[in-house]
Amino acid sequence: MTEKPCNERDAHDHTKCSSKGVGATQSLSELDFDRGIWSAAMSNEIDRLEMLITKGHLYDRDSCGYTALHYAARSGHAEACHLLLARGLGVDEVTNGGVTALHRAAMMGHYKILQLLIANNANVLHRDSDGKTALHRAAEGGHLQCCQLLARLNPALCHVQDVRNQKPIDLVRNTHSDSDQLRHLLAG
Repeated sequence: MTEKPCNERDAHDHTKCSSKGVGATQSLSELDFDRGIWSAAMSNEIDRLEMLITKGHLYDRDSCGYTALHYAARSGHAEACHLLLARGLGVDEVTNGGVTALHRAAMMGHYKILQLLIANNANVLHRDSDGKTALHRAAEGGHLQCCQLLARLNPALCHVQDVRNQKPIDLVRNTHSDSDQLRHLLAG
């Protein structure tokens, strides 16, 4: 069976792969995901994570290059993130599109995960293949507290332009409840 290539711009949500309510069949890649370390990290199944790490799956990547840490960070699971980092998974592992766990946590507004990753020396200046930093991702999502943390750590992030010459301030939408505060903060 041929696996579809991932689109990293999508949320990359494998929960859509679940067979619940959509028939009784799954592709081989969906079955691999459901049994893999990524699913355990996304679901914060610590015992299962421990077992998979013990069996040598700590460094496994899905077809787009995502590690278990990417999934745990996106899902906001501090315990899973801490376990993966403590066992030796690199904090700045990148996907095929250059995305780090810090990008994923910032995109979803998981402040405590950002703090944890930064405490483990995550590179706040890292840019993905679109030229975006974690601050770009947090600004896109309208996550004020995450933006405040990142801008405080490195004010120069407010002036980084992505491949479309957009700074984080350019990505703030008027639909965000904190859009005025975000713009003021990011005007730096």
